[in-house]
Amino acid sequence: MLEQVVLLGGVTVLGMLEQAYFSLQVIYARRKHMVSPPATTGPPEFERIYRAQANCSEYFPIFVCSLWVAGVFFSQVLLGLLYLGGRYCYFHGYAASAQGRLEPLYFSAKVQWGLIALSGLGVFCALTKTYLELDLFHYFI
Repeated sequence: MLEQVVLLGGVTVLGMLEQAYFSLQVIYARRKHMVSPPATTGPPEFERIYRAQANCSEYFPIFVCSLWVAGVFFSQVLLGLLYLGGRYCYFHGYAASAQGRLEPLYFSAKVQWGLIALSGLGVFCALTKTYLELDLFHYFI
């Protein structure tokens, strides 16, 4: 069982490290622009970094849940890595300009919806196999 989830665990650890990196960027921006906690407003450069980190943190629980549910059924390491890459580009695009966040935002949202769809499909197929003795997995794997 461990060998089946080790890559999902690795993607999850990368996601946690990415979240920590984003948080550190807010700390550095606070120091650079002299914005003391708990303030969340300041120069536009600070506010973009702060919002980018907050937005990424808001979606992280959805990402982790959908990664693991989809991963249990369909091994979604690639989509997980694509999502993290999209969020990295989103963070840095947003830090540079509000417009810079849009393309990576749309990309990571599409990947996220793919993970959610695969999660639902996996659960549905498992339910039909368990309760209806109908194995739909062979159509998708």
